[in-house]
Amino acid sequence: MSTIVLVLSQEQINKMKDYYSSVLTPVFPPGSVFSAKPSGCTITAYKSGKVLFQGAHAETEASKWGNSHHTSAPSKKVPSTSVKKHAYSPPENIGTLSVVGSDEVGTGDYFGPITVSAVYVPAEKISLLKELGVRDSKNLKDPQILEIASQLKHAVTFSLLVLDNLKYNELQGKGMSQGKIKAYLHNVAIKNVLKNMEPVKPEAIFIDQFAQPDVFFNYLKGQEMFEADKIYLSTGAESMHVSVAAASILARAAFVKQFEKLSEKAGFVLPKGAGPAVDTAAAKLIMAKGQEALKEFTKLHFANTEKALSIVKKRR
Repeated sequence: MSTIVLVLSQEQINKMKDYYSSVLTPVFPPGSVFSAKPSGCTITAYKSGKVLFQGAHAETEASKWGNSHHTSAPSKKVPSTSVKKHAYSPPENIGTLSVVGSDEVGTGDYFGPITVSAVYVPAEKISLLKELGVRDSKNLKDPQILEIASQLKHAVTFSLLVLDNLKYNELQGKGMSQGKIKAYLHNVAIKNVLKNMEPVKPEAIFIDQFAQPDVFFNYLKGQEMFEADKIYLSTGAESMHVSVAAASILARAAFVKQFEKLSEKAGFVLPKGAGPAVDTAAAKLIMAKGQEALKEFTKLHFANTEKALSIVKKRR
């Protein structure tokens, strides 16, 4: 059995937990933060920052989150100096450069859309955005995000895309993976910003990494890809450059607004994430509006769909 070990920040682990929210296990080992079981892999994140990937697809899942130490039990620990950055890792001075950053929100939520934003922040505006309170959106509450987003829209060049559930489910039904959908949206958002800021060119493009670079670029084969002298990808990118943090905030603000609209349409407050409360809410939605309504409100391929249908079956 293949085993991969990553050492990640708490912010990265929180993002990972959101990403795997639809496959979280109710019971996890002592000292761990969460455990999840996507197809062909068991993932356990520990309070120490270590994340263990085990199973046939361990390498595939680990590659979404950064550089790894590959082992096969029993194994000896390899010094951290042996872990190499990939060719698209950002330089140490990334935080000082004029950058177009991009990030997405909503990929781990059963209800609601996927929102993607790209933002250009020239070096001379970095301090301004920090004064506005721009930082990793996971460390901000929704009211703060909405307030900062309203100011950001007047301070930066940006592109914001919202993929509603109907279109998402249509693309999924045609065989597009969520990873490919995200890559497509990032690509479009970045191209929009580059076009809107002409003739100015950024020093770099910085994407919050959700897949290894070769996988990301493979997703974009057959598409007209954005052009840039420097392209960087990294997990936790929102903590490395305010452009990515700003993109995260704009995407989150759009997600929150769309989520509120869906709740109004549902007739009750929809829960975020993909836990048990979501299963119950989805069952309530089915009882009120029928199973077909899920196409408009949810990401159908999540395990929550079957769980909700099971709840409905027991109630009838």
